[in-house]
Amino acid sequence: MNRFASLNRIIAILRKEFIQMTRDRLTFGMMVGIPVMQLLLFGYAINTDARHLPTLVEMGDSGPASRAIIQAMETSEFFDITGIAASPEEADIALRDGTASFVVTIPPNFERDLARGERPQILLDSDGSDPVAAGAGSGAFAGIVQRALEPYLGEMTPPVETVIHRRYNPAGRTALNIVPGLLGTILTLTMAMMTSISLTREAERGTLEALLSTPTEAFEVMIGKITPYVFVGSLQVAIMLAGARFLFGVPFLGSPLAFVIASALFIVVNLALGFLFSTVARSQMQAMQLTMFLFMPSFLLSGFMFPFAAMPQWAQALGQLIPTTHYIRVVRAVMLKGAELPDVWPSIWPMIVMCIVIAVVAIRRYRRTLD
Repeated sequence: MNRFASLNRIIAILRKEFIQMTRDRLTFGMMVGIPVMQLLLFGYAINTDARHLPTLVEMGDSGPASRAIIQAMETSEFFDITGIAASPEEADIALRDGTASFVVTIPPNFERDLARGERPQILLDSDGSDPVAAGAGSGAFAGIVQRALEPYLGEMTPPVETVIHRRYNPAGRTALNIVPGLLGTILTLTMAMMTSISLTREAERGTLEALLSTPTEAFEVMIGKITPYVFVGSLQVAIMLAGARFLFGVPFLGSPLAFVIASALFIVVNLALGFLFSTVARSQMQAMQLTMFLFMPSFLLSGFMFPFAAMPQWAQALGQLIPTTHYIRVVRAVMLKGAELPDVWPSIWPMIVMCIVIAVVAIRRYRRTLD
């Protein structure tokens, strides 16, 4: 036996590994796709400096100074004026459903009080449920107002009093934002992974052959496989809610019905995704890889860690296709903002559509044979 290294034997092993790699196309695709996705997401989509956030204006006075303030906000990098709020109720709805991150209120008789030197107030309501998104704009607001009024009043003592009202999270506690979002990310990872691994494990152990030999239909297999995990997901939600309330002091101010409907729907969506992954993966390792491929954009593009409105438009468009994005909006709105079912319906119906589409695709991909 030749104890020295043989170049021919090394080359033969290399050829064998390359051939095996080309056969396992899914794993090879993940090896290439995950770094590319990380580069794009972290390089372009992730932005901790919240800029150009949607802002509504309550115009109690539309004089020159008021218009100058709005113009200064528009030209700044912190606010995007998206419309005029006709009433305080309309402004409250916009903050509650997330269509506005800020509401600026210019009071009646603002110009008259300013001319008299009475230092009128300007109110900035911010959606404090995301302290990162609200922080930069709130901190810059007073300076923007001061600069806007300099052409009228000069560099005198601040001619107006700026009042910052951080709604839903006055203390700016990060836990009130992160802990409700954890419900979405944890369910995304565990539900999809458990279901996908369940079927691929049966295929690896050979027990799937007995299942395929039965007269069951694809939708029957799907319902039977995901139903036990619905109870597991419900238990996870209960544990997370208890921890959020008693460990971190996160309130629950909104509709329990809206929360239950959204949670049940979100669990089913992720279980259906796991079932779909099991029709693609050939091994438990591949099933885990697919789950992680789903988890990364769910973690980064859903608004869980980074302000959704501060992301580029293409990243926001991708985020709208992720169930976690809509579920986190519902959870935060219900728990922190006291939202009811009609308030969060715009985030619930996309999950219904996603659930139907994913279930149909998974059922059609389900194979009645082991080939």
